[in-house]
Amino acid sequence: MRTVLSPLPKLSPGDAVAVVSPSAGLPGLFPAPYELGLRRLAEDFGLAPVEYEATRRMGATPQERAADLHAAFADPRIKAVFASIGGDDQIRVLPHLDKELLRANPKPFFGYSDNTNLLALLWNLGVPGYHGGSVMTQLGRPSAMHPQTADTLRAALFEPGPRVLTPPERVDTVLGDWADPGTFEREASSEPAGPWLWHRADRRVQGRTWGGNLEILSWLLMADREILPPDAYEGCVLLLETSEEMPAAAEVYRVLRSMGERGLLRRFPALLMGRAKAWNFDRRLDAGQRAAYRREQREAVLRALAEYAPDTMAVLDVDFGHTDPQLVLPYGGLLTVDGPAREITAHY
Repeated sequence: MRTVLSPLPKLSPGDAVAVVSPSAGLPGLFPAPYELGLRRLAEDFGLAPVEYEATRRMGATPQERAADLHAAFADPRIKAVFASIGGDDQIRVLPHLDKELLRANPKPFFGYSDNTNLLALLWNLGVPGYHGGSVMTQLGRPSAMHPQTADTLRAALFEPGPRVLTPPERVDTVLGDWADPGTFEREASSEPAGPWLWHRADRRVQGRTWGGNLEILSWLLMADREILPPDAYEGCVLLLETSEEMPAAAEVYRVLRSMGERGLLRRFPALLMGRAKAWNFDRRLDAGQRAAYRREQREAVLRALAEYAPDTMAVLDVDFGHTDPQLVLPYGGLLTVDGPAREITAHY
């Protein structure tokens, strides 16, 4: 049975928004990017952020994190819910969530990475959200928010209607250390972005989006959580991206292979694959190594499509997920992928 997702009302300046940590209380360890993100929500977007009990608490139990989500969704003053950041433990929160409460109080949720868990659960309840826009990473970006990130976040919050997305000229590469105050005064290092790469771009596809971080989806598949029968995704646009943990190309292929064996991949007439994060503090790749890593990941994706979804159109190296700039994309909202025109249009 197909999930029906209805558009949610847009926000207005002055509205209250919740800030929660469904995965990890990293705001308590790294207050600088968190408080910068809160300040930008208030000053740049005119919103009133409301912090919850476990938002800054590392080690909060799944029940405590679920309670924050319940409080945020149930409060009629709250018009949207923002994740502070991701993590790796949100899957343990899912069993404690009151689905009827969430369904009865729909509001847009902003997050990505480990927040794929909650985005998928809300999708199943008919509640659309947005992939991206976390407080510590996008809003708390050192120096300034990237203009393209801010533009798509503003559209998601306030501006209904279609918007043609454009590739950036440059992408950030090396991460700054949040423990170093100087990080927030320096521009991040960057390199030329390169174009989005189109595969089987011979048609125009419009559909609801679903997907998220590939590693998190693989965990949901293993735990048999929030993954519907394959026909529920028929005609949808698949969003996939990988994290700063930088999974090997072989692992990316294996996850996609499992999705193919389950009959999932071929249900999606179009796939957007995020530009792979290719540097972290444990793997400090140089420019040539970054290019090789991304190339190998693209090859893994195309191999899986050739074997399991040969008719699927794909756009690779799109700037969403663990990228900077990050395009905040509708999750459960409409996306148009126009192959002949080489255009991606998000319907906010």
